Amino acid sequence: MANKKDHWENVYAHKKLTEVSWYEEKPETSLSIINSFDLPKDAAIIDIGGGDSLLADHLLELGYSNITVLDISTKAIDRAKLRLGYRANEIKWIVSDVLDIGTDDQYDIWHDRAAFHFLTNTADQSKYAEVAAKHLTNKGWLIIGTFGISGPERCSGLAVERHSPASLSNIFQQQFQLTGSVEHIHHTPFNTEQLFNYIWFQNFP
Repeated sequence: MANKKDHWENVYAHKKLTEVSWYEEKPETSLSIINSFDLPKDAAIIDIGGGDSLLADHLLELGYSNITVLDISTKAIDRAKLRLGYRANEIKWIVSDVLDIGTDDQYDIWHDRAAFHFLTNTADQSKYAEVAAKHLTNKGWLIIGTFGISGPERCSGLAVERHSPASLSNIFQQQFQLTGSVEHIHHTPFNTEQLFNYIWFQNFP
């Protein structure tokens, strides 16, 4: 099988924005959680696996001014830049596997919708938690959105690990304190439904 980067470059080379199952015209749940933290508009936010999702667009519209998008796919980020036009210059873009992130920057919000659940072994999950803790400020927020227990078993040709709030808490509890969770039914562009669990934690070193 192709490596992870090749896999995702191929996905974004062959599917349009509205042809991927995770497409959301407006990421209401993510925006609601982020806004609930009541942080200043210059709070540092990173979207993990953001690809060409529309979260960054909506954050800009809400006045957030310190946004980073990380994705393993160059094609995904190039598509997002093209869509945003001149506003793409207001965002920091990182092409990287999240487990090998090459920045020392820290963030007030670490947002991940539908990336973490592709990590299906405990070593990678533990490393992810360590990386997130390293890159979050004291009292920074970690938002993880994954397929719920009854959600899909695969996505884009890859196996995923479905999670409950309890299973995610077990992974992140050494570094973070669980502070909230919500279930969300995502309606895909293909008229199917996917159960997501959104869980958020706070960083207390």
